[in-house]
Amino acid sequence: MGNGFLRPHKEHFEAAGSDGQSIGNCPFSQRLFMVLWLKGVTFDVTTVDMKRKPDILKDLAPGAQPPFLLYGNEVKTDTNKIEEFLEDNLSPPKYPRLAARNPESNTAGMDVFSKFSAYVKNSNPQLNENLEKGLLKALKKLDDYLGCPLPDEIDENSADELTSSSRPFLDGQALTLADCNLLPKLHIVKVVCLKYRSFSIPQSLTHLWRYLNAAYAREEFSSTCPIDDEVHIAYSLVAKALK
Repeated sequence: MGNGFLRPHKEHFEAAGSDGQSIGNCPFSQRLFMVLWLKGVTFDVTTVDMKRKPDILKDLAPGAQPPFLLYGNEVKTDTNKIEEFLEDNLSPPKYPRLAARNPESNTAGMDVFSKFSAYVKNSNPQLNENLEKGLLKALKKLDDYLGCPLPDEIDENSADELTSSSRPFLDGQALTLADCNLLPKLHIVKVVCLKYRSFSIPQSLTHLWRYLNAAYAREEFSSTCPIDDEVHIAYSLVAKALK
């Protein structure tokens, strides 16, 4: 959860990692970090150690947990509302619009994180196989969406029927708000499952791996990801050993 200060009128507050300085594990913070980066807003990154909450946080948003945004004199603390606010206020022609064109892109993969949470929080070996199957089913559903051509990929005048999509991201060639929401969670799933369950996303899910590889190749995502150790620390008490 690194902390981005946006100069001169916008400040994005995020909590720091375990060392009080580095980017910590928070998919909501990373989501907003990506949105700001994709919007092309220039901002400095500063981390805030939440164990020693600075006075400015107490004054601006007493009781609030990062991430939150200070825009002029306005403080916004809800991630969804911050994202909507940024999309509305950092708009064309100066800033790109990031909303997905296909509504289905916003809900693709929405059940992956809940299935993952149930899987890693379980300590009963007898339930493990079924919970793993539940996660695999959610990942396969996401893979299917990424492999299914979007309407704008289909050429109605072509004699050849397009049966598979090769797009890099959820909604097409560009990263959108949908990706900013999903990718930080997928990163956590990948890192935590390998560490605490020796489970890797199957290579057979080729569309999903195409998506992940395309995302990691983008600085807006890879540079906002917490290091693996921060994710491991965050889940050290959450992920239960199978007994």
